[in-house]
Amino acid sequence: MLRTSSVRVLDRRDAEDVHALLDRDPVGNVFVSSRLRSSGLDPGRLGGEVWGYIENGRLSALCYSGANLVPVDAGPTAVRQFAEQARWRGRRCSSIVGPVPAVTDLWERLGPTWGPARAIRDRQPVLELMGAPRPAADPRVRRVRPEELDVLLPACVAMFTEEVGVAPDAGDGGAMYRARVSELVRSGRAFARIEDGRVVFKAEVGAVTPYACQVQGVWVHPDLRGHGYGVAGMAAVARLAREYIAPRVTLYVNDYNTAARAVYDRVGFREVGEVMSILF
Repeated sequence: MLRTSSVRVLDRRDAEDVHALLDRDPVGNVFVSSRLRSSGLDPGRLGGEVWGYIENGRLSALCYSGANLVPVDAGPTAVRQFAEQARWRGRRCSSIVGPVPAVTDLWERLGPTWGPARAIRDRQPVLELMGAPRPAADPRVRRVRPEELDVLLPACVAMFTEEVGVAPDAGDGGAMYRARVSELVRSGRAFARIEDGRVVFKAEVGAVTPYACQVQGVWVHPDLRGHGYGVAGMAAVARLAREYIAPRVTLYVNDYNTAARAVYDRVGFREVGEVMSILF
């Protein structure tokens, strides 16, 4: 039998097939699914493209190409073709993120022209909350109000810089990052414990679909670490997210961050997968 395959940029006519593919793994694909549900497949609205690997007339894998390059359901043949597409387009992303085998393969193919990487996080466990949060939730953790944006923002910048290694407000003076944090606040997806004008604990829910959501930006003020604020705060965020945002609550964490992993374990999160990140 003749087998044909190709890669093409997907559009709104492919939406049904795209979401059917993404919904096979609502936790693992929550980021890409969230982006496409909010912006659709039009590159102008999306700020990027979605490449589809078409095999025998059927969509069998895709790759989100925006600020991140994210392969989905991509086996070796699809990865090879996505890598060719990426080389032809040139690097436009700040990171490659996705399942370990696919990202490893992509990086082996793209590294010689896109490298060197600023950092490689070769194993980041994907965690999901199993059951109700175990510890008591911090009753002072709540949604951040719009008028508290200037209180929250320095904590977000500090967390991002500590986690990623570069400040998010470099380049444009922080305008884009401020807009993103403001959007999370306005949409009710930024949570914090704020005392006397200082953020004690904070976290946001970044990606959201009808099936799952992804917690990000978990941070405790450096002066208060080791006193239980992270455990109680995460229990509160997990409870609020499950009640008001999506039924399945997930996140991913660097495998070497033993303190954070201990917090998530105490709350009731368990490993359900792993991803790899290449940062530029």
